[in-house]
This record gives sequence, C-alpha cells and structure tokens, in this order.
Amino acid sequence: MRRTLIAGNWKLNKGPAAAAALASGIAAGLKNIPDRADVLICPPFVSLAAARDAAAGSRLLVGAQNCAAEVEGAFTGEVSAPMLAETGARCVIIGHSERRTIFGETDEDFVRKIDQVHAAGMIAIFCYGEQLAERRAGAEQAVVVKQLENVLPKLAAPTPENLVLAYEPVWAIGTGETATPEQAQEIHAFSRGVVGELLDWNSAADTRILYGGSMKPGNAADLLDRHDIDGGLIGGASLDAEPFLDIVRAAPAS
Repeated sequence: MRRTLIAGNWKLNKGPAAAAALASGIAAGLKNIPDRADVLICPPFVSLAAARDAAAGSRLLVGAQNCAAEVEGAFTGEVSAPMLAETGARCVIIGHSERRTIFGETDEDFVRKIDQVHAAGMIAIFCYGEQLAERRAGAEQAVVVKQLENVLPKLAAPTPENLVLAYEPVWAIGTGETATPEQAQEIHAFSRGVVGELLDWNSAADTRILYGGSMKPGNAADLLDRHDIDGGLIGGASLDAEPFLDIVRAAPAS
C-alpha cells in the first residue's frame, strides 16, 4: 500500500526566522492529526537548519528544493546533495517546472541530480508535466512519456523507496484553468503505466505519484481519494500552517 505524502514547496519564501515559526506551527498541528501521511516541508537552503531544528521530535520531515549535479568543486553558488544530507534533509525536489522554464535545466541535469540525491541516501521527488499549449494541443500524454523516458531508465538505481514522482499540470497553475480530479487521476494512471513500461510493473505499483497542480484544502480530499494520486506537492497553500494542515487532514485512511 502506497503511503500518502504531503510535501510543501516553499519556493523563494521564508527566511530562517519565518521558517522556524512555520515549521513549529505545522509540527504542533500534526500532533492532533492521525498519522495517515508522511508530511514534508522544503524551505530555501538558508532556512533548512532552522526548519529542521523547529521540527525536531515531530513527524515533520524537512527537504530541499534543488541540488547541484556535482559533489564538490569550483561551482559558485551551488549546494551539493551530500551537503543537504548533512543538514538533515530527507528529500530533494528535482525538475520542478520553474527549474525547467526559468533556469533552463535539462533532462540530463535531472538524471545527474537524482543520482546524486540517491547516492547521498535521500529521496528524490522528480517533477514532470505539460504546459498549457501542450494540453490544449492534446499532447499531454506525449509530453509525459518524453519527460519520463528521458530520465527514469537512465538513473543508476531508482526504487519506489528513493524516487517519488510529482505530476505538475503547469497549465493549471496560475493560468485560470482548472484540472478536475478526473483529469488528474487519468494522467496519474497513465503515468503509472509509463513507469511500468520503463522500469517494471512492481516498481510502478509501489511508486508514489504526487499531484502538483494547485492542491488546496477545498479540493484535497477529492484528489487524494483517487486511486493513483498518492499525495500532493503543495505550493502556496504550504506557506501557512492551517491550510497546509487541512490538506494533511484530507489524507485518506489506509
């Protein structure tokens, strides 16, 4: 049985003081919520230690939003996977749509970064998904296939334990368009089939696939109730404790 994962991506928000306060609020709130899901927050690099310390002793996990493709060397401004692991990070988000479109990262970058995350003993959350124009052109399945096949078979040692997928319908984030739970389930089920073909069916059945298309308290229960949606990669709704905790409360009983 795949365990639900609710992951908060704080993006470029929350310095150390604000991160500690928010992590403390989430950790306190989790004490009153049944343990039906893994709960993760991914603050900026500079806030990792503060969030980790605030979450100490709770079931709240802390992860990072990105990492370098190298372990060390003359790469000014980069942060390596072993460095992140040393801070106590448990997971690293790789391939977020903003890393693709704003920073120009490639499939080759994602393969190298995921392998670094795995080598450092952490879980990689690999993001994929289509843009609005691709959805309107009916090309969403082709995009999903291409993005997954350019990365998954090239990884050194992917397993359901060290790799989580996160489907991002980029067209449904900040565009006024809305993905229905039915649309989300359809593409998640399709994605699982692609994973089965690229890796194997046992891996596909056990791999968690998160939904990253503006999950909020109002739609979380309906989305999380779908068979192939194993959690959420949450943006804006993770920046305040109560909305984020409301999404955690929506996790179904196993």
